[in-house]
Amino acid sequence: MDLIFESSSPGRQGVRLPDLIAGDPDPLQWLPAEAVRSDAAPLPEVSEPEVVRHFTRLSQQNFSIDTHFYPLGSCTMKYNPRLCESAARLDGFAHLHPLQDASDTQGILSLMAALEDWLCAICGMDAFTLNPAAGAHGEFCGMSIIQAYHVRREGKPRPYVLIPESAHGTNPASATLTGMTVKPIRALPDGTTDVEDLERHLDDRVAGMMLTNPNTVGVFETNVCEIARKVHAVGGLMYYDGANLNAIAGVVRPGDPPEAGFDVVHVNLHKTFSTPHGGGGPGSGPVGVKSHLEPFLPIPRLVRDETGRLSLTEDRPLSIGRLSAFQGNVGVIVRAFAYILLHGLGGLRRNSHLAVLSANYLRARLRDHFEAPFTQYCMHEFIISLSNIARETGVKAGDFAKRLLDYGFHAPTVYFPTIVPECMLIEPTETESRQTLDAFADALIAIKAEAQTDPDKVRGAPWTLPVSRLDEYRAATQLDVSYSGSARQ
Repeated sequence: MDLIFESSSPGRQGVRLPDLIAGDPDPLQWLPAEAVRSDAAPLPEVSEPEVVRHFTRLSQQNFSIDTHFYPLGSCTMKYNPRLCESAARLDGFAHLHPLQDASDTQGILSLMAALEDWLCAICGMDAFTLNPAAGAHGEFCGMSIIQAYHVRREGKPRPYVLIPESAHGTNPASATLTGMTVKPIRALPDGTTDVEDLERHLDDRVAGMMLTNPNTVGVFETNVCEIARKVHAVGGLMYYDGANLNAIAGVVRPGDPPEAGFDVVHVNLHKTFSTPHGGGGPGSGPVGVKSHLEPFLPIPRLVRDETGRLSLTEDRPLSIGRLSAFQGNVGVIVRAFAYILLHGLGGLRRNSHLAVLSANYLRARLRDHFEAPFTQYCMHEFIISLSNIARETGVKAGDFAKRLLDYGFHAPTVYFPTIVPECMLIEPTETESRQTLDAFADALIAIKAEAQTDPDKVRGAPWTLPVSRLDEYRAATQLDVSYSGSARQ
């Protein structure tokens, strides 16, 4: 497909801006001199239909949740109701300005207050903040709160955080950004956390433990209450990564039981509670805490006066501070509010049950064809390993991922978690039909047969897309997106 510059023709235009009316001031006078161009911007000269057709064709070549099954493990790429999208586009939400007075924004502030209350009820927490703009941002927020708690209580931070090998992938980076040193905890052969290894790392220097449950191999951590009691016994706090809440929302509350639950929780609204995400956004990672950590939540905080009027306050002396300039992810918040209102607690519980059922059905369809590192029932996602296939044929997990595109499917997550070689992490979610799951299973089985009979066909995939196999190393290390004249760079 041609670049839009290659459709350019001098003098052609699709939009004509009105001429300045005589006597009107030149709008350029309000710009600083260094911001005014001395020559015309090198934009393509094309008609409106050409622009529309060009970008429509590009959109039709994308893989997205609206066009293809997207079983991206650990990321919960599920179809989201159009009703939620419509709610986020309502003028009263879409046209808000962050500097509007609270008297003009009681609607969105009331929605945010209600969403905080609902998330507390779903997760078993005492208070929530909607400030974090994404999941990893929420992790950074939660771990900052934990450190602030230790500094307030003991006069100094605690240096270590414990993170299982099966935790969500961003945990170590988020904890490191708060100044902590990560101590990895081994996983047992069944995928759960090794409690004996945990005990060897426990002392009064441990700030807390970050745990994803179900974990990233798709297994529920059945020893979670025992783990929490042991971490609490040395004064540490428990942090719940909500990346996989899609498996347990409405069924299990991370904050329960109070004596052996989590102290801090982050939730990915863009995974569990409706927003089609990917490519870096949009996102929202609210953080919930137990009452002893509420004073440390970031500013601004929602408060209600004696008349019931809501406003945002920064009068929080123990707060970890501001995480972002404004609530720029308000559209994600509105979608989540609509999603919870649409489903209710019973609907959320049913969604979780269906997500687990879909994963176990797909796992059963594939277990006779692919190596399964963990043999017990899974939660909402599961792992297959292609180690044997790679050893016998030279076809690796990444090759399977590329070949799936030819069959009309986006690939699952590959090569993560790192504790399983040549792995695929598959998450079908609750929104796909049995027919779709069967077609995906049939495609994987067919690709396995191709690997055994014609491995070059799989190693060279994709064959049917506008862009074929790229040199991924060069693409990452020698990035060049410039365009010069009629030559493609």
